[in-house]
Amino acid sequence: MRPYYKPTNYTMRNSVGYLMRICTNRFLPQMEALFEDQELTFSQWTTLVALHDGRISTAGDLAHSICHDAGSLTRLIDEMVKRGLVIRNRSDSDRRVVTLALTSHGSDLVEALAPRVMNFWNGLLAGFSHAEVDSLINLLTRLVLVAEGQPRKNKLLLSDVPISKLVKAKQAP
Repeated sequence: MRPYYKPTNYTMRNSVGYLMRICTNRFLPQMEALFEDQELTFSQWTTLVALHDGRISTAGDLAHSICHDAGSLTRLIDEMVKRGLVIRNRSDSDRRVVTLALTSHGSDLVEALAPRVMNFWNGLLAGFSHAEVDSLINLLTRLVLVAEGQPRKNKLLLSDVPISKLVKAKQAP
């Protein structure tokens, strides 16, 4: 493909980076507001969601996945451990590795609060067709993977396991 941007057509209005940044800056305060009356913040909920399906189990992978710096993530995890949402365990195979997992309370919060987040996104995306939303997701995922380069340790960068399937799996006999 020939380059899309040239000095004659590059503006803020068509800058993918600028538009993504504006979206984040507009959405984040609204997402934080969804959790004002809850026992956890949006950042904490995002952390719990990342741990929910069990694919991410170390602080390093978690920091990478949710784009948090190690220092702030350590404080976030400390708080969630204190509140009984997350547990830390030493790895059986390598005592230097500390694994993270949700407690049942942490998992219950993810499942209970997921509808708030889904309703928020459904409201924002109400003017888009399902095909447009699918296309947006596919394009953003491709962009993330290109920006990522080589996926770390062959782990999936993004979980594709819906929260609802995890809920159903837990309820099965």
